[in-house]
Amino acid sequence: MRDLLIRGRVLTFLKEPQGIDDTASYRFIEDGAVFVRSGKIVHIGPYVDVAKQAGPDTEVADHRPHLVLPGLIDTHLHFPQTQAIASYGAQLLEWLNTYIFVEEQKFKAPEHAAFIAGRFMDELLSNGTTTAAAYCSVHPESVDAFFAAAEERDMLMIGGKVMMDRNAPDALQDTSQKGYDETKALIARWHGRGRAHYAITPRFAITSTPEQMEMSRALAAEHPDCYVQTHLSENRDEITFATSLYPEAKDYTDIYARYELLGRKTLLGHCIHLSDREISALAETEAVGVFCPTSNLFLGSGLFDRDRFDKLGARHAVATDVGAGTSFSMLETMDEAYKVLHLQGQRLSPLNSFYMMTLGNARALDLEDRIGSLHAGADADIVVLDSRAKPAMELRMQVASSLAEELFIVQTMGDDRSVAEVYVAGKPMKCRRRQTKAQADVELATA
Repeated sequence: MRDLLIRGRVLTFLKEPQGIDDTASYRFIEDGAVFVRSGKIVHIGPYVDVAKQAGPDTEVADHRPHLVLPGLIDTHLHFPQTQAIASYGAQLLEWLNTYIFVEEQKFKAPEHAAFIAGRFMDELLSNGTTTAAAYCSVHPESVDAFFAAAEERDMLMIGGKVMMDRNAPDALQDTSQKGYDETKALIARWHGRGRAHYAITPRFAITSTPEQMEMSRALAAEHPDCYVQTHLSENRDEITFATSLYPEAKDYTDIYARYELLGRKTLLGHCIHLSDREISALAETEAVGVFCPTSNLFLGSGLFDRDRFDKLGARHAVATDVGAGTSFSMLETMDEAYKVLHLQGQRLSPLNSFYMMTLGNARALDLEDRIGSLHAGADADIVVLDSRAKPAMELRMQVASSLAEELFIVQTMGDDRSVAEVYVAGKPMKCRRRQTKAQADVELATA
């Protein structure tokens, strides 16, 4: 692979911004460059300095006047729900039974799983997302397809087979032993292979018996370097149902605590209707509550209370939650996050939005040494954002006067069209997909 010099207006975060004027929280270089070698960032800085490292064979990608940032990160979504986005008119439990459990049964077929996995990865990349934590279906075939598609694109991805042994269609149920055995085999096959990370995935307490939760505990103890992902307190009916199945638990959060599933590598989707005791339990165990704004609005689930998480010292991240989430775009997700918080009198500055999509989510995954920021030694996962991608954005940008204002325009008005290019381990992916599609269109037209 040739050395690569990516030129543009470089932005990377150093810490969480404490306000819209916190210039110490980020590094911004108006005419900057990122020097990439063998998939890793070697150096970033002003173009005039970085260019001195370039040899005669160095490829130069000049993206001026676009913004060059770390690749975006999504911490909770469902790859088998890719074709179930925009399924009309239901709240969580009805939506699962009417649409999602029907859709997920298709993933026993390896051909279908492989087709959707490829499209899923390409949708992420089109929207500037280079890393995601995803749920697969109950079928090992879906996990193999997921990680194979990620490996083909050299993407750093987190995923795992959902474990469900009750309250789901027979075709989507495993058993406590089968769920353990299949998960164990998948961890051995994929975890640590290339850029793959495995997530032990009991779907949620409603679809796992106490026996399966015990098996999940065993898996987490045997594989402490794996993630654990599940759902928590998304919907009031869900909470009532879950706690009725585990009457000995103090509350929904305590179900997972009793099985020792709360820890620093635990990702808990939604976390909307939590008591202070529950949030404090997350803070004590360092588990991560994942804010999924478009999904929570779409299903009418409720509003995530970020300020209470911060007050009680609990960690949190942000995610699309496709397919209840209505977009693969982290930009559109943060647009909705801004509104969800605004409804509660909470502010989300554009600096904080871009921090959350990059370094903040990387820290939530304990991967900040590899992704989420542009620094020497990091993986060269990079997104290039065009703040004038649409005519309305270009018009608005004519009167923008600061970086924060520009970021807010991209967040509020941007989508996949704002992603000019995305690099995975130093390889340009979006232009490659456009070329592949154009070639396929020509072949189709001449067939």
